[in-house]
Amino acid sequence: MPRTIRKGVPPEGAGDAEETPDGAKVSSNGTTGTPGSVTERSINLLRKRRYDAVHREGAAERTQHPKGKLTARERVERFLDPSSFTEMDVFAVHRNSNFGMEERRVRGDGVVTGWGTVDGRQVFVFSHDASVFGGSLGEVFAEKVTKIMDLAVRTGSPCVGINDSGGARIQEGVVSLAGYAEIFYRNVEASGVIPQLSLIVGPCTGGAVYSPAMTDFIFMVRKVGYMFITGPDVIKVTTGERVSFEDLGGSDVHNQRSGVAHFNADTEDEAFAQMRALLGYLPANNHEQPPYRPTLDDPMRADAELQSMVPDNPNQPYDMRAVVTRVVDDGEFLEVMPHHAQNIICGFGRLDGHSVGVVGNQPRVLAGALDIEASIKAARFVRFCDAFNVPLVTFVDVPGFLPGTDQEYGGIIRHGAKLLYAYCEATVPKLTVITRKAYGGAYDVMCSKHIRADYNVAWPTAEIAVMGPQGAVNIIFKREIAAADDPAARTAELISEYREQFANPYYAAERGYIDDVIEPKQTRAALIKALHMTMDKQVTLPPRKHGNIPL
Repeated sequence: MPRTIRKGVPPEGAGDAEETPDGAKVSSNGTTGTPGSVTERSINLLRKRRYDAVHREGAAERTQHPKGKLTARERVERFLDPSSFTEMDVFAVHRNSNFGMEERRVRGDGVVTGWGTVDGRQVFVFSHDASVFGGSLGEVFAEKVTKIMDLAVRTGSPCVGINDSGGARIQEGVVSLAGYAEIFYRNVEASGVIPQLSLIVGPCTGGAVYSPAMTDFIFMVRKVGYMFITGPDVIKVTTGERVSFEDLGGSDVHNQRSGVAHFNADTEDEAFAQMRALLGYLPANNHEQPPYRPTLDDPMRADAELQSMVPDNPNQPYDMRAVVTRVVDDGEFLEVMPHHAQNIICGFGRLDGHSVGVVGNQPRVLAGALDIEASIKAARFVRFCDAFNVPLVTFVDVPGFLPGTDQEYGGIIRHGAKLLYAYCEATVPKLTVITRKAYGGAYDVMCSKHIRADYNVAWPTAEIAVMGPQGAVNIIFKREIAAADDPAARTAELISEYREQFANPYYAAERGYIDDVIEPKQTRAALIKALHMTMDKQVTLPPRKHGNIPL
């Protein structure tokens, strides 16, 4: 009877003897050079098939390395702790027989899946193999990924996806679309339950972008990773617009302009290091506390440089990032989305060994005012920290919401409400430091005592008021100034009086809106004491299915 020979599956009795990396000398039918037991022949056959499935005669290397890219397995091995990776479904093959696909059955079906460890902590991972059908997703591919996602949720472990895919496998039609939907559904189920990270190291187009978009953090590699719904060719045909891959969906576009991505790297290895660093701040799941890392940094350390951090001129900027790094352990601060909405800072640090999420207005950009992009950026970060039990530390220097028709037409009311909603909703420990300006509704939004912050302090330079002295005086004393012999002199006099009465932290402190006014150098010690005080915080929320955040 004639034998059917399928590509990638050697027929029985074919081929010469060769040696696998583990030293087993086998022929292509899996038998040793000399007769052996059934068990021995079976073991050798297993070794041969596994070796062939993993190495595929170097096909992955030939496809990826000339492009300056790693293979799917190399990526997994470089990301995880050495020798910790356990692969699953290495023998899986697609079931499609359309368009000659029955002759193109490749074990693994275009995605490497399994689990390993990062700094000794369990992590599940899937990595697209662009050397198999361009990394396109089909039925079996999707089944492998969803199996890993299900295991990650059941075991309470982070899930990391390494994306390098051409999208849905056209030959499988709607079956591939169904596979994507199964993944999307699991992304939502896992949201807020386990951390989900996505690394973009190749094209990520069409429906393929929505799974990373629903994960918690997206990492991209410059000149390598791309994300877009429709590619340049489709755009050219439909709109006539000419745009390159890089300008349409490159890493700089999504890290700076769109806000889709959170981290940018020059190399794949740099991206792996960023992911490992981020996981070091996060718990494995929403039932655990973030990992504790002992530090030699004195919790009571006073930093004299903070005493002069805020300039005498209230309109002169300073770097809030410098404030943050002087307060957190060892000056280590992992900033999230550092290139997008730079008027607000978000990131992770530690206080006395405990992970904290830090949010801070940045006076160097737009005077630290809140605009649409900053509100969205900070709101999502606050909600992530709350979902995974990461305490929040907020540094406030905000003159208000950014004025202008662009902001109003763009929906600053709705988007600004997202940040307000996120802070109100958060039940983790919430600590707030007002360094300088805290004006108007932005004062309320930036984790004020009134939206249930646990510990609020201010530096002596803090100005807490409905608005700045200049604007307030112009409104309150408009007629008096107009009638004055020297309007400019009278305005300056009234501004000085207003600042002394209202533009300081003491009026708020008298009412208990501020728990203390501290010297700047005492900030680290004050926050650490408050953090320990709030570690066992308990909040009972009203029963409901879920709130309705103003999306």
